[in-house]
Amino acid sequence: MRKLVLILGDQLDAHSAAFAGFDARQDAVWMAEVAHESTKVWSTKPRIAIFLAAMRHFRDALRERGWTVFYRELTPAAAVWRAADGRAEPAPGETLAEALRESLASLRPERVVLVEPGEWHVREEVRAAISLPLEMREDRHFLCSHAEFAAHAQGRKQLRMEFFYREMRRRHAVLLDEDGQPTGGDWNFDGENRKRFGKNGPPTHQAPRPFPPDELTRGVIAMVNARFAGHPGELAAFDWPVAAADAALALQDFVAHRLASFGDWQDAMWTAEPWLFHSRLSAAMNLKLLDPREVITTAERAYRGGGAPLASVEGFIRQILGWREYVRGIYWRFMPGYADLNALGADQPLPRFYWTGDTAMACLRDAIGQSLRLGYAHHIQRLMVTGLYALLLGVRPRALHEWYLAVYVDAVEWVELPNTLGMSQFGDGGLMASKPYIASGKYIQRMSNHCAGCRFDPAAASGPRACPFTTLYWDFLLRHEALLRQNQRMAMQVRNLARLDDGARTAIRQQAEGIRAASADAR
Repeated sequence: MRKLVLILGDQLDAHSAAFAGFDARQDAVWMAEVAHESTKVWSTKPRIAIFLAAMRHFRDALRERGWTVFYRELTPAAAVWRAADGRAEPAPGETLAEALRESLASLRPERVVLVEPGEWHVREEVRAAISLPLEMREDRHFLCSHAEFAAHAQGRKQLRMEFFYREMRRRHAVLLDEDGQPTGGDWNFDGENRKRFGKNGPPTHQAPRPFPPDELTRGVIAMVNARFAGHPGELAAFDWPVAAADAALALQDFVAHRLASFGDWQDAMWTAEPWLFHSRLSAAMNLKLLDPREVITTAERAYRGGGAPLASVEGFIRQILGWREYVRGIYWRFMPGYADLNALGADQPLPRFYWTGDTAMACLRDAIGQSLRLGYAHHIQRLMVTGLYALLLGVRPRALHEWYLAVYVDAVEWVELPNTLGMSQFGDGGLMASKPYIASGKYIQRMSNHCAGCRFDPAAASGPRACPFTTLYWDFLLRHEALLRQNQRMAMQVRNLARLDDGARTAIRQQAEGIRAASADAR
């Protein structure tokens, strides 16, 4: 064997740089389902299933090309080992490095080729496991290379997504007029993308196209339910696209039926409405089943053809060409130390109800229950419900990061970590975002119907009906007042502290301490 090409679970790209120069007569592909990847964070069943189902479909697609694929497949039952006292217990999950070393010893290729992994620790693990010549190639799935991001960052006192996004628009000629100026006269239409539903709820909309599990995926679901029975989450509603052809259909479905209204309602929430006008494409893109260039081009074509308004298309493209590429740049520029940043000194444990959804707070109950059931929540549910509560409570950022990484089907560390630790938790002290994204329960009341069915009053900061979000919001401002005064974007919120007399401050602090104590006791 000349080359053994390693394909990891989030590298399912038929046009991967790893395949450049591939010769089926003398090269082969190696893929492995590794139990440890599902247990190093306590991954939910939907997250495990989407990775394994997509990997098996990709394996079969490569074999249909006539390529040799060496594939290590998990079985429903873990191996059993004997403890020192004679008890039978499940064997520890095999690691990627162990699986790789064993395969390399038996296959004995001349060299190994792979695209750079999307996780810093996996990259280092693979490097350490391979003693043969190793060629690690740049991942050309992305639109911004490490070198290009470094050039953007050089000499800047602060990194801000908006300026990076404008550079990317120019570099890739996206939504530009013939003179190189932004289409519509503005780079960003975010101000038009914050509408809320009225009392009658969301306008009529078509649910995303489902992708019922085929025989191969049903086999994965049965295996996950058996082998990972103790993991959180459910698989009864699993209907994600797990092959490139289905991912392309999902893109067409979004553009045809929801893109036009995406901009208006992208920040709105409604009980028992998980999808609304969102694309449901992030998992397919992060598995590399869908090329971001195709997604961007298809969305822009919809605007040019009159199928969607500019504000919706620009807002959607900004998430991909802007945020997605920006967070990847942040991740690789500042890892491995980035994962341990904790600028606000947050030290609370993650509340137990994040693993069950069992809470009296209606907004959290809906968002967490949906997340466990589907492996999905849209960006406002993550940033301004589950993330906001953890930030206000003072949860250790790494604990929330590990929960997000475990729960969501689109979670790969390069994209999830900066979004969680930086954007959501302000753990990097402003490296990623210009301010902490904090709000009281009034924000949730304004953007959803959750408060109408909740026993807490979003206007109350203390007392028996006080909304924990509102209590913790004011407590957050009180605890971090000195730091927040230095941030111009927080000036108005900090000035509002003047509304609180000494009695109100004491009541808020006491109530907040009670919430934290109850949360810690529940662990």
